[in-house]
Amino acid sequence: MLRCCYYLLGIICLLGIGLSGTAAGRSGGEGEGATALVQDSGYLVVRNIIIIGNKKTRTSIILREISTVPGDTIYLKDLAETLEERRKQLLNTSLFLNVTANVKNWDGNSADLVFEVWERWYTFAFPIFKLADRNFNQWWVEKGHKFNRLNLGVKGMQENLTGRNDGLDATLQFGYTQKISLAYNLPYIDKGFRHGLGILFSYSRNREVNNLTSNNKQQFFKKDDEYLRQAYVIGLRYSYRKAINARHQVFLNYNYEKVADSVAILNPDYLGKGRTSVRFLDLTYRFTYIKADSWIYPLKGISISGEAGKRGIGPLSDIDDVRFRLNFTRYWQVHRKTFLSLGMRSQVKFSADQPYINQQALGYGDDYLRGLEYYVVDGTSFAILKSTLRQELVSFKIKLPIVPKKFNTVPVRILAKTFGDAGYAYSKFPGNGFLNNRFLYTGGIGIDIVSFYDTCLRIEYSVNQLGQKGLFLHTSVDM
Repeated sequence: MLRCCYYLLGIICLLGIGLSGTAAGRSGGEGEGATALVQDSGYLVVRNIIIIGNKKTRTSIILREISTVPGDTIYLKDLAETLEERRKQLLNTSLFLNVTANVKNWDGNSADLVFEVWERWYTFAFPIFKLADRNFNQWWVEKGHKFNRLNLGVKGMQENLTGRNDGLDATLQFGYTQKISLAYNLPYIDKGFRHGLGILFSYSRNREVNNLTSNNKQQFFKKDDEYLRQAYVIGLRYSYRKAINARHQVFLNYNYEKVADSVAILNPDYLGKGRTSVRFLDLTYRFTYIKADSWIYPLKGISISGEAGKRGIGPLSDIDDVRFRLNFTRYWQVHRKTFLSLGMRSQVKFSADQPYINQQALGYGDDYLRGLEYYVVDGTSFAILKSTLRQELVSFKIKLPIVPKKFNTVPVRILAKTFGDAGYAYSKFPGNGFLNNRFLYTGGIGIDIVSFYDTCLRIEYSVNQLGQKGLFLHTSVDM
């Protein structure tokens, strides 16, 4: 609907009618001449870019996210598409609930681009109610939905702290994993808005440890009266972003992990060589490129993420590896409200002889096949292929009572989908893992419920190559 409106606005401009309802070029008293000029030339020159509605966010930060500058020429036939693309660029910053783009103040063949933004709420303090297990089904079915496997606490987030899209996060967590963490990220430290820095500190401890894997199932060891694992992470992050879609990042983290003697006795390979503690530096370079209609829930465009890393530098080399990762997804609109995505996730790690804690392949984080949520496949290298066909069923808005008018409208989209996944994980020491070093495949159907504030509920019914079927719930966006 918005795209159609912009096309209509372009036609109106050709007819010499300003977007405010006044004759184009009226301010100079030469409306007819200006109208004829616009009609003959078929383009406009951007005189100014005007931002309105921003109370917290600095105007310079908003202008940095618009890949149009004063003096640029836009052909009228491309006007609607250009404005929509710039509008989505601002939405992808996650700084705003909504953005509108307009053309005003025509004078001859020049005009101003006006962007009105509605800022979102930037301060959050909310309780932590998080599963310790890898996914909802593992906790509900295999672990008997026990409350002692929950993480509870409080998390505070101050996004856009100084109006420069910077963020401060603090976590105080109890329950299964006791954790305290503090992180600050400033995306731009220079006047050219290209270089950024971030810092991180985290400490966590557990009374239960996933100390080994048997038959592709995680095994746990627990002592109620003793903390079996403690971990520290101190990190620095540098980022470089010259344009809109591409970003370069370098991470340098110091890691220290310590376990009880009993953990090393039960599995001498947990930290390797029967050790009870390890220290190592982790240096990672990451490149990301996203050119899509949405960076949160994309339906059209492309997403690429490549990574090269080295664990173990100098004397801090208790864990030593070189690794490469590549994630790639392509999104298409194949019909009205019908969308297709094809993606790949992959990793190669050298050497293949790694301690247990450094052999997480399939089933961890976002690296899993839909339908194999109950299993893990340990290893050092893997590849996953994913395909999803989506059909938008309905899109609507919900009005919330009492909530301030600025935030009381919640957009909701519901999409049906069918999907198929395939994967392979290599392990030098597979043990009794019957899914290791084997081609894997799954498929199914599902529903995605998408709203703002980066929320997505996925309800999926899947079947895997073992003939096992099940209904799975997820709250993260998938390919």
